[in-house]
Amino acid sequence: MSNRVKKPDWLKVSFSASGRYSDTKRIVDQHCLHTICTSGRCPNIGECWSKGTATFMIAGDICTRSCKFCNTQTGKPLPLNPDEPKAVAKSISLMNLTHAVITSVDRDDLPDLGAKHWAETIREIKSLNPETTVEVLIPDFQGKAELVELVTGAKPEIISHNMETVRRLTPMVRSAARYETSLQVLGQIAKSSSRCKSGIMVGLGETPEEVEELMKDLINVGCNILTIGQYLQPTHKHYPVAEYIHPDQFKAYKEKALELGFEMVESAPLVRSSYHAEKHIKRNIEQ
Repeated sequence: MSNRVKKPDWLKVSFSASGRYSDTKRIVDQHCLHTICTSGRCPNIGECWSKGTATFMIAGDICTRSCKFCNTQTGKPLPLNPDEPKAVAKSISLMNLTHAVITSVDRDDLPDLGAKHWAETIREIKSLNPETTVEVLIPDFQGKAELVELVTGAKPEIISHNMETVRRLTPMVRSAARYETSLQVLGQIAKSSSRCKSGIMVGLGETPEEVEELMKDLINVGCNILTIGQYLQPTHKHYPVAEYIHPDQFKAYKEKALELGFEMVESAPLVRSSYHAEKHIKRNIEQ
């Protein structure tokens, strides 16, 4: 007997590859780039790539951590590609992006945990694409403030670091990251010139009360933007889905987050960290 929870109709996604989708894939492949869209099996890849948007994943595609919710490969990463910052910047130019989103694997194997590579990538993007706004989704850099400062010093418009889940479940699904360390990193981001963003998954077994506690913790450190989406188990080896959260509960979470003081909230079953990211930056510019 299988204990897997049956996926509801509201999580079914139709996929159709447009010409723009093919162009995006070609540019990514030609420059040997990695994207979280493919490595993370994002359900929105058809929609986003058809619009010419993609979330680039730098520092390789092998992570030094083994979080139980994540489909990214785990193991010993290859050395950093020194040409990658320029390649990412060039791809963004070819795609004519007005807003670029960058993430990475964890590189606990490197002396600086990849922070200098991050800063160089941001600077290259801004140099070649001065009109493009930049959003980065960064690791915790083990909570080392001097490494986080290398990223904030490059001045991307938005810096995101995901809490992923509530305090109680963090040790169960995140292999090395700690709840308090992530809050510390977000607090440092909030004090910089960049906007502060975080994201969580629900359906891992958390309660609404625990989600509200997490929201309050984020507000207390100065986080402005929040994304909430349904956890989807990548394979049978990953952490199981405890529950598929109804869209009405996602609406309730959004209302509570806005009530607590978040300026921008994306909350729906298929929402992911970079989903509709271009809307977040537009809202911030208008404000």
